[in-house]
Amino acid sequence: MFTGSCDVERHHVFHHTHNERMLSEEYHFIAPLRRDLHQNGRFSVHQNPNGKLDIYLKQRCQRYYEEHCGTREEFRQEFHKNYL
Repeated sequence: MFTGSCDVERHHVFHHTHNERMLSEEYHFIAPLRRDLHQNGRFSVHQNPNGKLDIYLKQRCQRYYEEHCGTREEFRQEFHKNYL
């Protein structure tokens, strides 16, 4: 997604609970990330939760949700947090 690499892994943007992973699937909040940005790198979304990349993806998805799916309150009810 950020590097142009074809060697990517599927990242569920919201992933803390099974329900969040299912909602990520339902809303297509999946990001193709290179392995070092996904799980293994120092700045990866799983090694650095709520870091720049993780927050960027969550905010981008929340904006999309609010423009196309529901209100901010509905987002908060489904994902239990406001990222904006």
